[in-house]
Parts: sequence; structure tokens; C-alpha cells
Amino acid sequence: MYHPFKWIFQLILLLETARVFAQDHSMQMFVSQPFPLELTTLKTTHLVFPYDIVSVDKGSRDILAQKAKGVSNILRVKAQVADFHSTSLTVITSDGKLYGFTVDYAAEPLQLTIAFTGANSGPNASLDQFQPNQAELSRLAGRVKAQPKHIRSIKGKNSGSALALHGIYIDQEVMFYRLEMTNSSQISYDIGSLRFFIRDKKRAKRTAVQQLEIRPVYIKGDTAVIAGESAHSFVYALPKFTIPDKKYLAIELMEKNGGRHLELDISGKTLLRARAVAE
Repeated sequence: MYHPFKWIFQLILLLETARVFAQDHSMQMFVSQPFPLELTTLKTTHLVFPYDIVSVDKGSRDILAQKAKGVSNILRVKAQVADFHSTSLTVITSDGKLYGFTVDYAAEPLQLTIAFTGANSGPNASLDQFQPNQAELSRLAGRVKAQPKHIRSIKGKNSGSALALHGIYIDQEVMFYRLEMTNSSQISYDIGSLRFFIRDKKRAKRTAVQQLEIRPVYIKGDTAVIAGESAHSFVYALPKFTIPDKKYLAIELMEKNGGRHLELDISGKTLLRARAVAE
């Protein structure tokens, strides 16, 4: 016998089952609305993000997108053809945020510079191990900078300038080096470069120096000049590594247009003294 309300009962039962299943498995779905973006062929629009851009995906060849020269957090976008069909643009930044845009043509866009802050940032994205989260690195480096020094004997001096290693810290795959540069002279110290190398302790005669440069993934306290009679603290974040007994880590600070170069030589045993970043 046909029951006219049987399908209603079945629908209610199905919805209730789905609700209970979602609660039991903590299932949640979040929908983020894309940002509207207008582009034209005669003017360039700049998108300014709070962190470095790590990925850009265009939905159509009708739009152009490239990082601004000399910076890593500004994207320049422009229409390649007029009156293109509505398309999309997706940007992922190094703090793990995803920004989605719906892109349309406009002869006169309302905005040519759009800056994003924490209030209007995108949802989280998952980054791989080669692209560390810059926001998290900034937080951890701030903690490292505030902690008391636990390494006291590694220091280099030259003509009133000094560089000292005050601590090595680690969090998962990243090691943090807390450094302090002191300038006791009246002449400001212009920094040309501060670099990290793994070098051989000894080398045979007539052979080239063997060295491997390790590039930082984050720097806190970056500066170009140390004023006279002042000191400045840095925190450099590098990928985690250890070194064998026959090698050492060299931290090389070069003065721009000057001769007060400084170097710290750090053994593998010192690296093993790295402490966990305290919360």
C-alpha cells in the first residue's frame, strides 16, 4: 500500500543520519567568497600581501600577473585583452593563506592598489616543507630574541666592531641563530652581507676551498647599518642541519666599502647544543 508521507519520513531520517555522522566525525566545511578584481589593458593593478607570494595561478591567458621587481609580496596584474570573459586568480602566500579572486574587465578599475592585512586575509592553505610558514617563523624568532643567551664564548672582533653568537634554538625543521653586532666606534658600520657557510677545517695544498652556503629562510631584525656606539640583535632562521667533525659553520659578516670584516667559526658540537624554542 502506498503511503504519501513515507518519502518525507525517509528524507528526515536521511538528514538526521547525516547530522549525527558529521558530529561524530567533526566534519566542517568552510566556504570563502572570492575577492572581486577589475583589470584593464592600459593600467596596472598592484596587489600587496602581508607575506611573500609563493604561488600564482591564473584562470585565463587573458590576464597577466607577475611579482613586482625587487620585492616578493607585491603582485602586478593587468588585462592582456579588452572585454575578456570573467575568470579567476589564486594567490598563496608564505604564511599559508590562500587568496581567491573573481577577475572581470573594466575600462576604468575602481582600485589600482589593493593591500591585504590580517583583517581581510584569505583562508589557510597547506604549504610543503620547502616553503616554511613566515608568520610562524616570525613568532618563533620573536621568542628567540627575547630569551637569555646560553652561548658566551663565540665572538669575533675587528677595529671596534664585534659579532657574537648568543644562542642556537630549534623548532622542528628550522634552527634559529641569535646574533648581536656591536659597534663601539664613532663610525657607522654599513653591512654588505651576513652569510652562512659550511667549510672544511683543513684542505690539501693547491686545492680550492670547499664550502656550501646555507641561505636563511627568515631574518628578524634585518638592518643595513649599525650606528656608531650602538648594538643590534638579529635572529637568523636556517633549515635544520648538522655537520661532521671535519667541517665547521662559518658566519661571515662583511662591511660594505670597508675592512672591518668579522667571522664566527662554529663547530658541529656547538650546533648540538641547540635548545628548543620556549613557549
